[in-house]
Amino acid sequence: MKNVLEINNVTKNYGDFRALNNVSIHIPKGSVYGLLGPNGAGKTSLIRIINQITMADSGTVFLDGDLLTPKHTADIGYMPEERGLYKSMKVGEQALYLAQLKGLSKSEAKKRLKYWFEKFDIMAWWNKKIEELSKGMAQKVQFIVTVMHNPKLLIFDEPFSGFDPINAQIIAKEILQLRDEGATIIFSTHRMESVEEMCDEIALIDKSNKILDGTLNAIKNEFRTNTFQIGVQTENPKELEALLKENFEVFPSDFKLLGNEYTTNVKLSATAAANDLLSLLASKGQVQHFLELIPSANDIFIQAVHKNQ
Repeated sequence: MKNVLEINNVTKNYGDFRALNNVSIHIPKGSVYGLLGPNGAGKTSLIRIINQITMADSGTVFLDGDLLTPKHTADIGYMPEERGLYKSMKVGEQALYLAQLKGLSKSEAKKRLKYWFEKFDIMAWWNKKIEELSKGMAQKVQFIVTVMHNPKLLIFDEPFSGFDPINAQIIAKEILQLRDEGATIIFSTHRMESVEEMCDEIALIDKSNKILDGTLNAIKNEFRTNTFQIGVQTENPKELEALLKENFEVFPSDFKLLGNEYTTNVKLSATAAANDLLSLLASKGQVQHFLELIPSANDIFIQAVHKNQ
């Protein structure tokens, strides 16, 4: 798969502080790429370099095979965490202005804005000032001015901030639709449930360094521990527990089922198979619950950052 964005060995210093240390990230075309990390890790510095707000001290950035230069401004759409709309300007006037800055003619800008404003049912806001809108309403306008010029690369920094769950779902659906239509998305957020739902690949930056990257599935597989959550209806739970401890590592579990089943977590050895555990459980009772505990994006984030301390 062709990479739309290639960041190679990028380093950025602010005086004596190193914000990015030899970071390389390659983002495939038509993907949603999660750019993750704790506050102060270096994500914002990297996003600013991609947007050419600041320059790297060393390293290269290629967009669609070409060395990144100011001519690529119209190929990128950026929705920052701190929104950049002028509060005293009218919504429609501002949207037209920003569209023309991205290279659209006034007539084409009006056409595209009409499409998006009708899609979000916000035509009534056209002559309102940004300061008259709620944070969520202003977010919708910010989203529109980010995407309306159909850029190759879209960067969303905490795009769901200020949205209620219903509107967050609407925006998430639109982001995935843009991906399906060919756009490449960089998605930076601290909401790990959104990473699970939307991201094809992720990179985690901590203390100025990239500490992991790859497809979400491959990373989850790397972090899996072969641990299963079980629930068994049995007449003799103590006997079952003793048998499990003879053959496996057993850990307390705080989940509950609807009945009075025996519940626990069981970790298999490298040579044991899930069927071995399942067969043992079935021989001692009725298996009501059997689930491998696959690490979530949140689990991986916490483990990787702690390991990097």
